[in-house]
Amino acid sequence: MTRWLVTGAGGQLGSDLVAALRGEDVRAVARADLDIADSMSVARLVDEFAPDVVVNAAAYTAVDAAESDEDAAYRANATGPGVLAAALSGTKTRLIHVSTDYVFAGDASRPYDVDDPTGPKSAYGRTKLAGELAVRELLPDASYVVRTAWVYGATGGNFVKTMTRLEGERDTVSVVDDQRGSPTWSADLAAGLVELGRSDAPAGVYHCTNTGDTTWFGLTRAIFEELGADPSRVQPTTTDAFPRPAPRPAYSVLSDAAWRAAGLTPLPPWRDALRAAFATGAFSR
Repeated sequence: MTRWLVTGAGGQLGSDLVAALRGEDVRAVARADLDIADSMSVARLVDEFAPDVVVNAAAYTAVDAAESDEDAAYRANATGPGVLAAALSGTKTRLIHVSTDYVFAGDASRPYDVDDPTGPKSAYGRTKLAGELAVRELLPDASYVVRTAWVYGATGGNFVKTMTRLEGERDTVSVVDDQRGSPTWSADLAAGLVELGRSDAPAGVYHCTNTGDTTWFGLTRAIFEELGADPSRVQPTTTDAFPRPAPRPAYSVLSDAAWRAAGLTPLPPWRDALRAAFATGAFSR
């Protein structure tokens, strides 16, 4: 039986990974259990558990806070993945490292391919890109960098939960309509990562999101529809109307061409995934 180590297991994606691996030989470690930037702790765990596959879902994801605390973001998003990769070097263990659309500039007009030039515009994006580079440099033949985007899940806070709450609190909500991406249900993403870990796909960089794309405005209207609310209560606005410390990519659509070429199953369309997510009851008012 394959032995899996999941880091960041207490988070949104990590909790779904643990659920997707139910019945397998899994060691799930949350932030309180393991600081992935602590090389001695990581080496001890790898030596003790001897995993076949490590899925790194640990990350500093507070995008705006990273602008004023880049050192902390770097430790989690760059140093930590590098420590994991270094600890696995010389073993037969494969590392799946989860990254983000923020490594791109966000100014494209077609879906980003895995080998398109990067150009992060935020501290969060810079630290995530540094983590990617460390993983691929230190573990070139046994690592997978998997970029995803616009993730929401049953655990923790996220956009879908926020809009669900606001639907019950406000007559109307204004949502930006000039940022485009692919909403991705973390349960679908977790299933994709598990499939990758079980596959013989070549090491390298992959993109994995629910298929299709929309804007935050379009996503919010769909959320209202799932709640049985009038979607016309959602009003479009612009990014300039909601200034944030960290710049948001205007275009975050990621091509899954490399994922498909490796024989991996494309994730369902984002609208179908949203419907399935609400059917679980995790996003009810």
